[in-house]
Amino acid sequence: MRRLPALLAAAALAAVGARAELAAEPVGRSFTLPERPGPHWFWLTDLLLHRTALFDADTGDLLGTLSAGTAGLGFVIAPLFSHDHREIYLAETYYARGVRGERTDVVNVYDGQTLAPLHEIAIPPKRAEYYPGNAANALSDDGRFVAVFNSTPATSLSIVDVRERRFVAEVGAPGCGLVFGAGARRFLMLCGDGAALVVTVDAAGRGASAERTAPFFDPNADPLTEKAVRRGDEWLFVSFEGMVHPLDVSGPALRPGEPWPLFDEGDRSASWRIGGGQHLAVHAASGRLYALVHQGEKDTHKEPGREAWVYDLATRQRVQRIALGNPFAGLVRQQAGVERGGAASWLLDRLLPHPGVGQIFVTQDESPVLVAVGEGPGSVLVHDARSGALLREIGEAGIASTLLYAP
Repeated sequence: MRRLPALLAAAALAAVGARAELAAEPVGRSFTLPERPGPHWFWLTDLLLHRTALFDADTGDLLGTLSAGTAGLGFVIAPLFSHDHREIYLAETYYARGVRGERTDVVNVYDGQTLAPLHEIAIPPKRAEYYPGNAANALSDDGRFVAVFNSTPATSLSIVDVRERRFVAEVGAPGCGLVFGAGARRFLMLCGDGAALVVTVDAAGRGASAERTAPFFDPNADPLTEKAVRRGDEWLFVSFEGMVHPLDVSGPALRPGEPWPLFDEGDRSASWRIGGGQHLAVHAASGRLYALVHQGEKDTHKEPGREAWVYDLATRQRVQRIALGNPFAGLVRQQAGVERGGAASWLLDRLLPHPGVGQIFVTQDESPVLVAVGEGPGSVLVHDARSGALLREIGEAGIASTLLYAP
């Protein structure tokens, strides 16, 4: 059964008589990125290639890569970006003998234009390996402090002052995990009892405090996924059963909002659920929330999806359904040199299985695009985030894509 997609692909290519004619790729070129990111740039992390790579969704071009940590061991996680886009922060782990020996954990500072390393900040060798997700590290809202989630399995945060280039403190966080920015010098973590832990660092970076809130969700009845998205001062978490839990971080105390459902009774009867490793995206200016969904039974919240449902955050109503392209068919098209829109392209879409999409992301400009990737080899799909139309397929973007990210 595992060979079925490959056999179908071979049959499809034989049927259309396609043959790839690829031009030689120039090598040895070096680029400097512009001071400001392009509106449709995105980063894509890859588990097997052990990198995070920068792409332009408008052209499909690979603009640069960051490889971090000991190759073949651990995950390259999402980068964090300074507010002026001049620096990139990445937590990394190294072993003296490759897969063993003395361990060194660091937060590396990279130049935002050349992607060259600028500075290395040592931290306690206990950062957590977290796959996939965007909450292993967080940048404070003032851009000064990075918090790195640790698990040994005791949980804590390592606080790093990226302006002063120094490790500040380790803050214990028993029973709580992962980390999200929640203020100028404040972070939040999710706890096993349904509460949040609020970690605050003082202005000089010399002291840190941790306070637990009252529970705002029931982890036994309907736990939250940690794959939240942020719009301004509000984090949006979603539960396994599709309940959105807003969390306002603007005031001195966190303020949970009234939960609301992604799915009505008809949707639930048809077994629609959230799915994938990165199943939420938000366009801040329009107030649109995008949710990656699939049809499946209970506890299938990690299964990839074939549709993105769009919600108006003001009315909390679904306003659109976007059928996502087939990343496997896109890869075969690219390898075979088949243009989208013709008879051969139509045949590939009909013959090849649709593996679904595991991650989605929306850019924040006035003409946003919805970027989607599968969980294995395949194309990156670029949809118009407003109309849902498939604009572009970017082939050979990775082997085991894990996370989409942007400044």
